[in-house]
Amino acid sequence: MGNPAGDTVFFHHGTPGSTKTLLAFEPLTGSGKLFFVTTSRAGYGASTRREGRNIAAVVDDTRSALDALGRESYVALGWSGGGPHALACAALDAPRCLKAVTLASVAPTDVDFDWTEGMGPENLEEFALAKEGGPAYEAYMEATCAFMAEVDEDNVIEMMAGLLPDADREVLEDDHDRELFATGIRYGFVHDWRGYFDDNVAFLLPWGFDPTTIDVPVVVYFGDADLMVPPTHGSWLSKNVPNAVARRHAPEGHLSIFLRHLDEIASDLASAFVS
Repeated sequence: MGNPAGDTVFFHHGTPGSTKTLLAFEPLTGSGKLFFVTTSRAGYGASTRREGRNIAAVVDDTRSALDALGRESYVALGWSGGGPHALACAALDAPRCLKAVTLASVAPTDVDFDWTEGMGPENLEEFALAKEGGPAYEAYMEATCAFMAEVDEDNVIEMMAGLLPDADREVLEDDHDRELFATGIRYGFVHDWRGYFDDNVAFLLPWGFDPTTIDVPVVVYFGDADLMVPPTHGSWLSKNVPNAVARRHAPEGHLSIFLRHLDEIASDLASAFVS
């Protein structure tokens, strides 16, 4: 999406999500200055599952997609669960990956704070089961994903009620934006639910790289009202990823952090290509 003559941004969607998540960024992709490439991570949308994948596994898929399109240098942009995958590109695909920009990204689990503290009830239940693993977690995920596969503009707020602060509810008041958000989720389950399952497992295991050794520039966006990825995650990344720049917008939640700051994000993306 965007201008084929523009500089390349590879977008890593959230958890859950798909290629269609990028539609929610249409004011950014339609700016005429950048060209956006994305894929549905393994197991989402029409992508084949890659059982047992870690976060670092996404780098090969990113390279393959860019090679197929003849694109070279790029910036990795990751929202939510896509944040660690953007950081993987920054860590493992430099110098081709010039920079990473993360929006409400989770931090690794081996950190010096309570990883789930501040999350809404749905996330607390989900990750408690994920840590235990086994049949109970698989049954929970299968049932949850069956509902998500049918999500639309009319029920998306109900589906995520405990995870949406006022800031996120306000940006979802727009029917168009709400449908785009729902579409990105819904398409992720068009064939199966294992992409979501595998993402959660990958977050809790070693990522396959050390974010504290990243050499390229990183910009970390996060909001204090986020009930999906609390601000402790963004704060940790800002302090522990070398040369990271924090974009902390206190009033924002998980969706408003990007929907209300698209111009600033565009500037951070474009600056990587200025020599």
